[in-house]
Amino acid sequence: MTTTTSAEPAAQAVERHLLTTVGTEPARATPLDIMHATAQVARERLARRWVATEAADRAARARRVYYLSMEFLIGRTLGNALSALGLEGDLAAAARAHATTLEDVAAAEADAALGNGGLGRLAACFLDSMATLELPSWGYGIRYEFGMFAQSIQEGRQVEHPDPWLLDGSPWEFPRAGIAYTVSFGGWVEPGAGPDGGPRWRPAGAVSAKAYDMVIPGHGTERVSTLRLWKAVAPSHIDLHAFNSGDYARAAEFKNEYENISWVLYPNDSTPAGRELRLRQEYFFTSASLQDILARHQAEHGRLTNLAEHVAIHLNDTHPAIGVAELMRLLLDEHGFAWEQAWDITRRVFSYTNHTLMPEALETWPVALIQHVLPRHLEIIFRINGEFLAQAAAVRPGDHDFLRRLSLIDENGERRVRMAHLSIVGSHKVNGVSALHSELLQRTIFADFAALWPERFVNVTNGITPRRWLAQANPGLAGLLDERIGSGWRLDLAQLGRLGELAGDPAFRARFAAVKHANKERLARAIHAATGVAVDPASLFDVQVKRIHEYKRQLLNLLQVVARYQAMLAAPGRDWVPRTVIFAGKAASSYVAAKSVIRLIHDVGSVINDDPRLGGRLKVVFLPNYGVSVAEVVMPGADLSQQISTAGTEASGTGNMKLALNGALTIGTDDGANIEIRQRVGDDNIFIFGLSAADVSALRATGYQPLRLYEDDPRLRSVLDAIGGGGFSAAEPGRYRPLVDALLWGGDHYLLLADFDGYLQAQQRVDALWRDPEAWVRRSIANVAGMGFFSSDRAIGEYARGVWGLAPRS
Repeated sequence: MTTTTSAEPAAQAVERHLLTTVGTEPARATPLDIMHATAQVARERLARRWVATEAADRAARARRVYYLSMEFLIGRTLGNALSALGLEGDLAAAARAHATTLEDVAAAEADAALGNGGLGRLAACFLDSMATLELPSWGYGIRYEFGMFAQSIQEGRQVEHPDPWLLDGSPWEFPRAGIAYTVSFGGWVEPGAGPDGGPRWRPAGAVSAKAYDMVIPGHGTERVSTLRLWKAVAPSHIDLHAFNSGDYARAAEFKNEYENISWVLYPNDSTPAGRELRLRQEYFFTSASLQDILARHQAEHGRLTNLAEHVAIHLNDTHPAIGVAELMRLLLDEHGFAWEQAWDITRRVFSYTNHTLMPEALETWPVALIQHVLPRHLEIIFRINGEFLAQAAAVRPGDHDFLRRLSLIDENGERRVRMAHLSIVGSHKVNGVSALHSELLQRTIFADFAALWPERFVNVTNGITPRRWLAQANPGLAGLLDERIGSGWRLDLAQLGRLGELAGDPAFRARFAAVKHANKERLARAIHAATGVAVDPASLFDVQVKRIHEYKRQLLNLLQVVARYQAMLAAPGRDWVPRTVIFAGKAASSYVAAKSVIRLIHDVGSVINDDPRLGGRLKVVFLPNYGVSVAEVVMPGADLSQQISTAGTEASGTGNMKLALNGALTIGTDDGANIEIRQRVGDDNIFIFGLSAADVSALRATGYQPLRLYEDDPRLRSVLDAIGGGGFSAAEPGRYRPLVDALLWGGDHYLLLADFDGYLQAQQRVDALWRDPEAWVRRSIANVAGMGFFSSDRAIGEYARGVWGLAPRS
C-alpha cells in the first residue's frame, strides 16, 4: 500500500484510505468509514512528526518529563488532530463531497474511555500544552478496555454499563509489539537471597504490561508528545490442559484473573476483591512506566547514576504514589544501587500534585493488603518511614504527636499506608492546584510537612487548553474572536484581555449574543435528543455539570430549584425569569448518596416539567453519560455556571474555567479557582455567595446546628418537607428521607443549609441581571476577557520552570 506525502491533497488521501485501509467503495462510505479514513490521513502526517520528535530528543539526550496519571480524559481525537495539522478546511470539503459534514464525521468517533472527571481532563489538557510548548514529554496510564462505565438512566436511576470504546478499534493507537514488561505481585521476601546479599522478592504471580501509544500533537509546532498506555496480558492465554479436558470456564479463569487489571477504571471498591484490584491497577501501570523510563534512559546514557539530571517524573495525585517504593526497588534490587544513592535519585526525580483537601479523600491502603500484594514494597516503605521519622525527631525531640502525624503509617485502628505522605517524602516539589488550595495544604492537612520543608511546597493553579475548549468546542465564538482580535489567542490566551474594550461596542455585543444563542439552540437539540424534554433556548441555561458528589452540592442546587418551584406556584402572576436547569455527571457505582441525588433530580424534573401551571418557565433536565463530547456541547451553551462546593473542599476545578471561557457567568462560593476567577473577571461579573473557608472552620468549631436553620426558615422547611415527605416521589414517600435526615440529623457535613439563604439571594441577583440583556452580555464578554490566566499553557510553563527543570518555548 502506498503512503501519503504532505504534498498529496487531503481529499485524495481520504479516498485512497477508504479503498485501501477501510476497504469500502468511496461512493458508499458511511460517516464512520469516512472518520476512519480521515483519521488515517491525520495519523500518517502526525506519525512523521512523531518519529522526528523522538529522533531529535534521542540525539539531544533531552531531559524529559513523564506524567503518570490514572486518567487521561482525551475525548475524541480527530478534531484536535486536524486542527493541529491545519487540515480542517480541506477535510471539511472532503466530507461535503460525500454528502456529509466534518462535524458528523467527527461525531462517529467514540470518546476514548480513559478517564472520568476533572483529574483526567486536566491530564489531557496538560499533555496538549506539553506538546505545544515543545517539552520533551510522555504521559503514562492504563489502556482501559471498558472505561469507567457508560451511564444510562432507567426510571430515574443511574445504571452502569461497560463502555466498549475499542469495539471497532481506534485509529489513533500504535501497538508496540516489542515493548512489554513483567509486573509481579504477591509472594514473599527472602532476606539475604539477592546477588549482593540483600533481600530478594519471590513473587507469586506476574502479568505482562503491553504498550500502546497514542500521539499527542502540539499546536503551532511540529513537535508531538506520546501517551503510552499499558494493557495487562496474562503470561499464557488459557489453560490448554483444562480446555482440552472440557473445563472451558477454568481454562479462561487464569487469563481473566490477570487481564482484568486493565478492564475498568476505578472498579467498585466496596469489596475486598475490588480494593485489591485497585491497588494492583495502580502498581501495574506505575511499575511498567518506571521500567520503561529506566530502559529508555539506559539506552541513551548507558547508566542510571545520572537519572535525576535527565528525568522528571510527575505524580498526578496519589494513584501512582507506589512509584516511590517501586523506583527504590528497581534501583536497589535490579540495578544494585546502595540505599543512600537510590534514595537521593528517587527524591530528586519525583514531584507530586495534590488534588484534595479532604482528609477522608486522601488515599490510604491497609498494611495487610500491601503485605499481601507487594511485600517487598512494604519493607521499603517501612525503611523510608523509619529514616524519615528519625530526621523529624531531630527537629522536634520528644514531640511524639508530631511524629505520629508525619508517619507514613497511620496507626489509628487498622494500620494503613498514607500514600500522600509517601508522595511528599519521596518528592522534591509538592504543589496544590489553586492559590487557596495550596495555602490550605500548608496550613491544614500537610502543615507539619510544610514546617519541615517550606521550600518544597508551591502553587500551580490549574488551566485548560483553549484549543479544545474554545477553538474546537465553540467555533462560532472562535471565529468572532479571530475576526476582531486575531487568532493569536490560541497560543497566548492572555490576548483575550483585548476583548474588554469591545464590550462597549453594540455591534460586537449583538454578534456575541447571536453566537451564544446559536450554541444554546444546539444544546437544546442535544437535550431533546437525549431526554425527550423540549427546552426554550431563550430561557436562562443554568448548568451544573460535574462528578456527582456530596461536596459539590448538587443537592443544594436542587433545594433552590424546589424553592423556586414553590415560589412560582405561590405567585403565578410574577414576572419569573424562564430558566432551564441542566445537570450532568456520573456517581461512583458504590456511592449510594450520590446515586440518590441523581434519582431526585429526575423525580423533581418529572414533577416540574409536567406542571402546566408553570407555563414552561422552569425546566429541569439531566443529560446522561457525561463526558468530553457532551461537555463540548454544554459549555458553549451555558449562561450560568454552578460552582457551589463547600468552601475549602474543591481544590481548584476546571469546569468553572471552561464555562467562563465560553461566556457563562459563575454563581459560586469562594472556593478553589473560583477565587482567582473572581479576581480576574471582577466582583461585578460573578455571583459569589456563602461561607468562606475560614467561616466554615469557625462554624464547625463553635457547633453547627442545621436543625435550627430548618426551624427558623419557612422556605427551607417547606423544601425539605416536600422532598422528605414524598412531594416528588408519591409512589414511595420515604424515598428521600435519608437525604433529608442526613442534613437535619446527620450534621449536614457540607453545610448546605448554612449556605441556603445566601444562595437564594445570589439567585435573585442572577434573575435581576438576566432581565437586562445588554448588561448580561457585557458581563459575559468580561468573563471571556478575564480568562487569559487560566490556560494550561501558563500552568505547564510554571511546572516546567519551577518543578521539572525544563525550558518551554516562549
